[in-house]
Amino acid sequence: MADVLDMMRSSLAGHPALLDPWRAALDWGEGTVLAVLTATHGPAYRLAGAAAAIAADGRFAGAITSGCVEADITLRAAEVRRTGEPLRLRYGEGSPFLDLRLPCGGAIEVELFLPCDRGALAKLDAARRDREPVALHIAPGGALTCAPYRETGPTPEGYAIGFQPDIRFVVFGAGPEAIVFASLVHDLGYDHLLVSHDHACLDAARESGCQTQRLTRLDDIAALRVDPRTAAVLFYHDHDYEPEILRRLVRSEAFYIGAQGSRATQAARLMRLHELGVPEADTARIQGPIGVLPSSRDPRTLAISALAEIIGQAG
Repeated sequence: MADVLDMMRSSLAGHPALLDPWRAALDWGEGTVLAVLTATHGPAYRLAGAAAAIAADGRFAGAITSGCVEADITLRAAEVRRTGEPLRLRYGEGSPFLDLRLPCGGAIEVELFLPCDRGALAKLDAARRDREPVALHIAPGGALTCAPYRETGPTPEGYAIGFQPDIRFVVFGAGPEAIVFASLVHDLGYDHLLVSHDHACLDAARESGCQTQRLTRLDDIAALRVDPRTAAVLFYHDHDYEPEILRRLVRSEAFYIGAQGSRATQAARLMRLHELGVPEADTARIQGPIGVLPSSRDPRTLAISALAEIIGQAG
């Protein structure tokens, strides 16, 4: 069974639609055409700002639709590569390409161009690695500029795509729930860290490929890179470990702080924090019971339930 799961993860990781088009455009170099979804009308598979990279040798990274027009985009990319001129295309309702249909019934507008400045792509890549909000401005003709974050959409100078850092998970705890949750976010490709005092928990998580750190001093929490796109989740059965961790987390920028346990456990948890002098405005940030499914007791169900809640609050 483990071999089958490894094969599934490997094939998913290599699927063109799951590859990062911006990193691909940087890695694949000269002759790579970028396709950007600049507008949607009615139902659409992707949001505006979605992109794909098409290399000169036919390699494809990213997705504009669920496969409805990607073959045509590849052909059009060859035209852009040959002429050096950008193309603006419309697919679906109102498109001149009557033989290319979008099953969703809507319409999309796509711009294809050769990126004029690989330096801007390198700056974008560095900013995203450093978890900095950033925007890529695309001028007519394909000139690129990396700039402070702004929302995706048209600008007077062309088009801007905003990039927020991906969600990062810092998981505290011991036992199967902590291991399963950390393994889930790892398998989905999220940046994560499992922090525990328990050697067995850390060893099992590392065997699943998870990033781990032993919790030796509570002061170490300040060095865990808890930024505004970080979710912090506690999975403890021995809740005596929680108060000092939570007291530090509520002063952090984490957008989500949650802890495993029943409603009674949550009430006792908050009372203990109030006794330690943590203001009610801070304890109000702590969610519990966690998850969208009430009373989840199986570690896998709890992990999925908690992840769904966090994703829903990420914005």
